[in-house]
Amino acid sequence: MKISTAQRRARLGVRHRLATPAATVEHAAAGVVALHATDPASVYLAAWARLPGSADVVARVEQALYEDRTLLRLLGMRRTMFVADVATAALVQAGCAADIAARQRKLLEQQLGTIGHPANVEDPPSWLAEVADSVEKALRARGSATAQQLSEDEPRLRQQLHMAKGKPYAAIGNVTSRVLFQLAVDGRIVRGRPRGTWLSTQYVWSPLDGWLEGGLPALAAADARVALARRWLHAFGPAPVADLRWWTGWTAAQTKQALTAIGPAEVDLDGEPGIALRDDLDPVAEPDPWVALLPALDPTPMGWSTRPWYLGPHREALFDRSGNIGPTAWCDGRIVGAWAQRPSGEVVLRLLEDVGADRAAALEAEAARLQVWLGETRVVPKFRTPAERELSS
Repeated sequence: MKISTAQRRARLGVRHRLATPAATVEHAAAGVVALHATDPASVYLAAWARLPGSADVVARVEQALYEDRTLLRLLGMRRTMFVADVATAALVQAGCAADIAARQRKLLEQQLGTIGHPANVEDPPSWLAEVADSVEKALRARGSATAQQLSEDEPRLRQQLHMAKGKPYAAIGNVTSRVLFQLAVDGRIVRGRPRGTWLSTQYVWSPLDGWLEGGLPALAAADARVALARRWLHAFGPAPVADLRWWTGWTAAQTKQALTAIGPAEVDLDGEPGIALRDDLDPVAEPDPWVALLPALDPTPMGWSTRPWYLGPHREALFDRSGNIGPTAWCDGRIVGAWAQRPSGEVVLRLLEDVGADRAAALEAEAARLQVWLGETRVVPKFRTPAERELSS
């Protein structure tokens, strides 16, 4: 069966809630499986793009994250931070985070025993397990705490590592964030409300089973991967198998195992082999014309590794050298330009191709709407791209 690029773009617009607005923040996140959260601003800007007309997006995101707790911030696919609904978070924890936790624990144990400063740690596995338990106990005693407070309760968090010793970029740093990272990816603690504004990355930590009553449900890893693959195929399919493997960060064997359980249909994506859910082969109705301004690291452009069908020839301008995308302008399922915020607060737009007068005007109107919504807030992407740097200066 052949599925055209036009149909893939129609699905993108509808299912990612860009052509058809989401009713809630949770609905917006589910449309793309999970929102990217490496850069905290991306969560709010991605929600803003999918909840048009909502001036209270920040309040709605914070309500879902910190009050209702229907969304959870956690490390997942490709060792990337995401915000997902609780059911999806359970799949991510079992299907992706558990493997990351094992690899990162092994790495930290190795570093504690080889590049400790001023001295290496004896018996790193026992040391790390003991410190992690002590930190979790201190956190439970407090209820919630910052990294600084926890390092006061457990001084061993100040153990140092000498990274890249002998190199020009060598650095000596505490293991505080590494231990907290390990506890989080193990599913024992969770990042709560940040200190400061919604742009802050200084989080207050809480025990996960106190933040969510009972914590996340325990799932078998293989079952979680099957369910997560289904969600990705509904949101991002049809697509090449390599895109699913890239997005999840799974091994070839894990990807094959999940797809064997699903039994997807093989499809022709304008000459490229792809897969789709067997019950999801009917065409999606073409939505009305739409435009959108998406933030850096938005989950839509970061959802595939094979991007020409929506990116066109614009990669060099819109991505940094590590593969992180900057702010983008969209028209009917494809990227047509870039945007940035200047220090003055002005949101400026640059089209990289001719979209016609009507669509250009619609994008300018969207830029004006975003500028009003941001107000006095200034957003600088964590990863700068050529187009964003040039536009913002």
